Amino acid sequence: MLCALSGGADSMYLLCRLLEGGYRVRAAHLDHGLRPTAGRDVAFVRDWCGARRIPLTVERADVAGYAAANHLTVEEAGRVLRYEFLERTAGAEGCALIATAHHAGDNAETVLMDLIRGCGLNGLAGIPERRGNIVRPMLGVTRPEIEAYLEEHNVPHVEDETNADLNCTRNVLRHRVMPLLEELNPRAAEHISAAAERLRADEAELSRQAALLAARAEGNAVPAALLAEASRPVALRAASRLLAEHGMGGGAVHMDAILTLAAGPDPSAEVHVPGGVVRREYDLLVFDPEKEKPLPPPLPLGMGEIRWGEWTVRCEGALCPAKAYVSPDEFWLKPEDYLIRSRRTGDALTLGPRPRRTLKRLFIDNKVPAVRRDRVPVIDGGGLAAAAGGLGPDRSFLAVPGGNALHIILKREGE
Repeated sequence: MLCALSGGADSMYLLCRLLEGGYRVRAAHLDHGLRPTAGRDVAFVRDWCGARRIPLTVERADVAGYAAANHLTVEEAGRVLRYEFLERTAGAEGCALIATAHHAGDNAETVLMDLIRGCGLNGLAGIPERRGNIVRPMLGVTRPEIEAYLEEHNVPHVEDETNADLNCTRNVLRHRVMPLLEELNPRAAEHISAAAERLRADEAELSRQAALLAARAEGNAVPAALLAEASRPVALRAASRLLAEHGMGGGAVHMDAILTLAAGPDPSAEVHVPGGVVRREYDLLVFDPEKEKPLPPPLPLGMGEIRWGEWTVRCEGALCPAKAYVSPDEFWLKPEDYLIRSRRTGDALTLGPRPRRTLKRLFIDNKVPAVRRDRVPVIDGGGLAAAAGGLGPDRSFLAVPGGNALHIILKREGE
């Protein structure tokens, strides 16, 4: 087990409890290079682990520099680099699992953050106990329980003074909102965390029922009555599953349209969705992916609006704003000669702070159906992929803020 060890109260509790549980434990500490007291934290974890012969890996990262270079907040950059460090260390040291010290209070804060942003059942389900090789064994433990344990066992810890910074949304929730909730109920964090766990179980059950419903399809057709008569939460999940199984996709508006189609009286109606068509054939609902069509030819990227297959690419000369990236379909590129074409073998992109990946892998990760991948416009700069529709620009082609640039907006028909 690799224990993420900051030296704070939560991670010290986690390390002690893992050792008590009989695990073979290594510790890993990442110095974010942000605080004058960071050296104190490194010395603390080195001394504590050294005295107990706990193997420890320490690295320093330039989080501020990484954030600036990749247009991220410091918090986002810290998270990216921290998990990259933990994954790399676990692999190098042969650790099967990585344990982090998220507790019931963290879980409650996460639920509240997702709630005020607006989310579905998945968001309200909070922090998962496990995702891949990352485990969070403390989600049922409250902060008072952590503090009581440390005091009882004389376990020291260090305090990160940035946890008091109220410019951070999570800190506002932690220091202002949660104390008010705990005035109403001292066990508020524990109860919110428990509610999230129940919602996670509800989501799993709804998904299970939807899978059973979708499994009743024969080929690419399912009786329309199955979706029309199922409860709405199950029917929506089943429709989403059926679309994915047949290489198609869609958002909330498409799911609503499919349920309306299933319950409607028109035996020949249809709904266009990304990657194909869902149509009624009397009592059946047929999920029909796009048929083969000739690929659009390569076209030079000129000023104005260009139609390329089902996509529109708009290009205008402009000065690059402070941020060259708005979304995967709106950004500012360096002024060069570009071409719009289909993907080629070997095409790859470096998207923001993430490692360079092939277009094929990116399409798979973003659930782009295979039938659509050759029809996604690739903006070619000097034989290299500079951007791709729906995925975004390669960071090496992004314009310099304040400099001359090409403002690019891509839009797919029906989206």
